Parts: sequence; C-alpha cells; structure tokens
Amino acid sequence: MGARINWKTREQMKLGEYQELARETDQNPPGSKHSSARDPNREEIIPLLGLVGEVGALLSEYKKLLRDGEIHRSFREEVAEELGDVLWYVANVTDKFDLSLEDIARANLKKVRGRWLGPEGDPRFYDDGLDAGQQLPREFAFRFEQEGPEGARRVRMLDASSGAPTGDPLRDNTYADDGYRFHDVIHLAFAAYLGWSPVLRKLLRNEGRLAHRTPEQVDDAEDGGRAQVVEEAIVAAAYIYAEDHAFLDGATTVGQQLIRHIERMTRKLEVGDRLAWEWDRALLSGFQVWRELMRNGGGCVVGNLNAPRLEFRLNRA
Repeated sequence: MGARINWKTREQMKLGEYQELARETDQNPPGSKHSSARDPNREEIIPLLGLVGEVGALLSEYKKLLRDGEIHRSFREEVAEELGDVLWYVANVTDKFDLSLEDIARANLKKVRGRWLGPEGDPRFYDDGLDAGQQLPREFAFRFEQEGPEGARRVRMLDASSGAPTGDPLRDNTYADDGYRFHDVIHLAFAAYLGWSPVLRKLLRNEGRLAHRTPEQVDDAEDGGRAQVVEEAIVAAAYIYAEDHAFLDGATTVGQQLIRHIERMTRKLEVGDRLAWEWDRALLSGFQVWRELMRNGGGCVVGNLNAPRLEFRLNRA
C-alpha cells in the first residue's frame, strides 16, 4: 500500500484519492466480522441501501425549501452535506464491485458529451478519397409518389431529376395504414447526417448511379447484406419508438434506450464511431420529413451531406 494521503493539506483531490480515503472509513469491508453465511452480501447491500437513503434525504431538504422558502436558511449547507454522503456511498459501492471511480467518471463524461454535444469540425465521410463514382452523392433529391387505393397504397421513390425509380415500390406490409411505406426517408436522413447508408448505396448501385466501394473487403463488410439488414433493423426499431411517441412531433430528442440499441447494433460497422448526438439529429430530422410526406401523401426530399441538411418540399423547386 502506498503512502497515506494527507487529505487535510490538499487543495485539490482526484476522484481516485477520494475513493481510497473513503475506503478507510468503511465499516463493512469485504470479509468483515459483520458478514455471515446468512447474509453473505451484506457489505454490498448496505452501501446500496445507504445510497438510496441519502438521495431521499437530499430530496427531503429540497422539500423543506419548497415548503419554507427563504426561512430554510441552512439549505445550501444541508444539501452540501447530503451530497457528500451520496458521494461517499457512490465511492463505497464502486469499491464493493471492484470498479474505479475515475474510470466511471471518465466514461460518463464521454457518454453525456456524445449525447448532448455535437462533433467539432467539418462533416466526416467514410468514402472520402474514393472516385466520385464510388461516393454517396453529396447532394440528392428524390420524389416520393403515392398510388393505389386506401389499404393498398404503395410509394415509389424516384430520382427528382431523371424520374428514374430508385428501389421497388413499398407498401406498409401490415393490416393498418401506418405510413411505413415512406420509411426510405430515414435511409436518406442517415446518408445526409451520417454519410452512411448501405441501403441507399444498394439502391443507387442497382440503377447504375453508384459503383461498389474498393477494396472489396470494405464493400463486403460495410455495404453488404449484413450491414443493410442492420440499417433496416434500426429503421424498424426507430419507427416503433416514434409510433409510441406521437411520431416525434414536438420532440427535442429520442430516448436513450433507442440510442444505446443503435450503438450496440452498429459497433462493428464504420458508423459505430458516430456520437449519440448525431444519431439523435438524424432521426429527429428524418421523422420530421416523414410526417410531412404522410401529411401530404408524398413530396420531394432534398438532402445535402455537406450542410448537412434534409428538407421536405412539395416539389423540387
């Protein structure tokens, strides 16, 4: 064990040092005399319960502030003390599960910064350096046309310039008229905001507008059938979430659980390096345009990867 830290003389303290010092005051360390066969996890349960209790005490102090207002003059001091107790129990729980408080803090900052702060610098493209014919178009415009009777409607996505069909006509493939036939707009949102869409690449290759990426190993791993299935699965999961949340009308963010699901699904793909904030922006923008397509029964979707931007227009003009 290293030299003992003199905490009284330190002006600043690292989280690891706090964790070490807090450990010295643990009255229920692993293997202590208080442990028993009847309750072998006592040393873990006590700090977990203590953490919950101290959070409750913190809320109690805030309740007093709401009730008493300025009369509760010791509010700041009481809150500081309760937060200190919360911190001690956090450090103790961290210890009991053989974790590092500094590592936890570092990972948490990485997560929350990725969730709420956008990336710095210009947009990044995974196909930079390739021939133009292998790159996703930096600008695009597609027209969504709806046809057929109610209950059997289908949507065709057409290149706005040439009128050439892009992919097959899509139906909802369900008993209810739920607008899923417009879901290609999310692939366009991924292309516009992430510079990524194996599905769009496939559609453009099929009509001769895009060549396979090189080398072949990259094309197979990043644009092959497996990557396309992952993207379609993300769109399906996002649709289920959106359907349960007013189609994201008025939403300023999507749920963290959905973002974590997407991050797990894409961790083996190039797009796995995207921040949660970037997925959030792509989905919010994509569903905003999706709502317009449903409301108007079609329209034109214009994207710009350099901006980045995705817009709905009744026509291309």
